[in-house]
Amino acid sequence: MSKILVTGGGGFLGRYVVDRLLARGDEVTILGRRPHEDLRRRGVDQIQADLGDREAVIEACRDRDTVFHVAAKAGVWGSWDAYFRPNVEGTRAVLEGCRRFGVNKLVYTSTPSVVFTGGALAGVDESAPYGTNWLCHYAHTKALAEQEILAANNPTAGPRTVALRPHLIWGVGDNHLIPRVVGRARRGRLRIVGDGCNRVDIVHVANAAGAHILAERALDEPGRADGRAYFVSQGEPVVLWSWINDLLERLGIPRVTGKLPLRAAYGLGAVCEGLFGLLRLQTEPPMTRFVAVELAKDHFFDISAARSDLGYQPSFSTEAGLEELVADLRARMGKGS
Repeated sequence: MSKILVTGGGGFLGRYVVDRLLARGDEVTILGRRPHEDLRRRGVDQIQADLGDREAVIEACRDRDTVFHVAAKAGVWGSWDAYFRPNVEGTRAVLEGCRRFGVNKLVYTSTPSVVFTGGALAGVDESAPYGTNWLCHYAHTKALAEQEILAANNPTAGPRTVALRPHLIWGVGDNHLIPRVVGRARRGRLRIVGDGCNRVDIVHVANAAGAHILAERALDEPGRADGRAYFVSQGEPVVLWSWINDLLERLGIPRVTGKLPLRAAYGLGAVCEGLFGLLRLQTEPPMTRFVAVELAKDHFFDISAARSDLGYQPSFSTEAGLEELVADLRARMGKGS
């Protein structure tokens, strides 16, 4: 039995990771901003703290064999400090805790957005350089944090580190990505950006969690995966807007047919960012330049390295995931949520 810390263990992906760890009999502690009584009943210890609380984060690493650093400030809008403090300084605190208390293994949840350039990304592998032209503080700060995680890899003294880059995580339990898309479609406020033919990678949350467990196991063999980053997905991209419309049809919601050219969406995003910044609005703009690019261009990745180094196989199929998700969303919609 291992002693494990999962930052963000009460969140969407974090809970699936915790489930895997509990199933194999580990002693699990989570760190997050809110308590989770359901996890407490399952024997999960909890540390209530923000990633910005440096000393609390460092102390949470005491007596741990492995740390899964899943927590982060996500999103596409907000000040630089709102992202830098949790994503970079919080990661530095995790690294300090691992070093101070001799944690053996550190698995970091990154994002493919660390290689964002504003252009299409088609079949890109881990040799791609870190991004430029960020357009989004989340992507930029996650890239800074990932670089520090990988540079900290120490096969002899520890921690041995690895970073995973899951793209567009979805599945039952998601309270952000898919529900927002469905909600906007139901209100008639969703438009296809671009020509509607762009292909993107997605990954079911069960597969993403499984990749985390495989990455931790790979760290048991120094030199196998430590100090490296890996893209993680379903293994084949989907045509984004066809996939979204398939989901909507299964839910009895009209397909999205209206289109907005990328140039127009990008310009709208720039205007929205300017106005929201000028007025210091905290709510997310209806469009940003980063979102326009993500919705219109190819973003899919080569996962050969994850397959060979980690033994990763996306065993939970896209179709099975869709069926499960649709059943869950129908139940929620029936309850008026």
